[in-house]
Amino acid sequence: MTFPERFSNLPEYAFPRLRTLLDAHAPGGEVVHMTIGEPRHAMPDFVADVMAANVDLFAKYPANHGTPELLGAIADWVQKRFNVSLDASTQIMTLNGTREGLMNACIALSPEQKNGKKPVVLIPNPFYQVYAVAAVTSGAEPIYVPATKETGFLPDYAGLPTEVLDRTTIVYLCSPSNPQGVAAPRDYLQTLIALAEKHDFKIFADECYSEIFRGEAPVGSLEAAKDIGADPERVVIFHSLSKRSNLPGLRSGFVASGPKNIEQIKQLRAYAGAPLPMPIQAVSARAWADEAHVEASRALYVDKLNMADEVFSGIDGAHAPDAGFFLWLPVEDGEEAALKLWTETGVRVVPGAYWSRDVQGQNPGKNYIRVALVAPIEETQRGLITLRDCLYD
Repeated sequence: MTFPERFSNLPEYAFPRLRTLLDAHAPGGEVVHMTIGEPRHAMPDFVADVMAANVDLFAKYPANHGTPELLGAIADWVQKRFNVSLDASTQIMTLNGTREGLMNACIALSPEQKNGKKPVVLIPNPFYQVYAVAAVTSGAEPIYVPATKETGFLPDYAGLPTEVLDRTTIVYLCSPSNPQGVAAPRDYLQTLIALAEKHDFKIFADECYSEIFRGEAPVGSLEAAKDIGADPERVVIFHSLSKRSNLPGLRSGFVASGPKNIEQIKQLRAYAGAPLPMPIQAVSARAWADEAHVEASRALYVDKLNMADEVFSGIDGAHAPDAGFFLWLPVEDGEEAALKLWTETGVRVVPGAYWSRDVQGQNPGKNYIRVALVAPIEETQRGLITLRDCLYD
């Protein structure tokens, strides 16, 4: 029996890999899980009521691209948040979680050839692993671009050779980034958009952490494109209720762009997509229309980010980001640090190399661990103090 070669070089996914590393060893203390970025703040209090009021709609096939109510709520939110006006019927499509969109949009929008050559999809390194699978599924060559301390934890796409940029069809950008928590500033985004115009590629802006921040709200990619009068077809944005609204199990998000891009994505969805059940669409419409629960959750994250800065005060490079809910902590070796932490204390974190790829013998995540700040603040504080005392004292 043979299997597709295109997936043969995919490494084991981060969490099975972590279990292989840790689970043969007993924890060295009370277990504290700081691995999965699964929000544990309270979900909005209206979810159950809205779901119950619409439960009969499970008996109907869903609106494939989103109900008018949900698409309208998303368009209103984008207008308020980013000051960008979108046509709800032609520029937005709902997603069964943004992972679906980040995958299928690449298949729908990356052509089989670019300038007579195999296309390239550019991916920040480290990155959300679906980007790589999307690239190889679409028949493109994935190129991993370091996002390290030296580059401000953002990939230097503008520094790539012209030959690579001329083959590029899609560029993935996560802002605020997972795992480093860096929000791309306006000038970075506008430079990237200008590069996309020059070399004729599209930017896939994964903005799922945009509502978790301290200080100024991160700039959106469509917002940056509007400010310089760029073609909205150059930018495709992805947003989710998982992090924003503490609803990871709802599997609800959206993709937005110019109408030509969305038409192509809708065409693929008609054949191979997974539309949201109607009761979930009703809950989603209510969630996008409400900011009170988002502000309350953000305040809890700000408290944890500030607390993390206090815990790691004086430790070089060990500070909380201004956005997202992960710490990207420097260590000598991520796997060794994660194993030591588990066996001596019971605190469970992920080696940074599990979010990265080796390129020319170098892995930009090797000397880091990723720590999720999703638990209640007392548990988070206990885990961070234990981590600090184990790895940095």
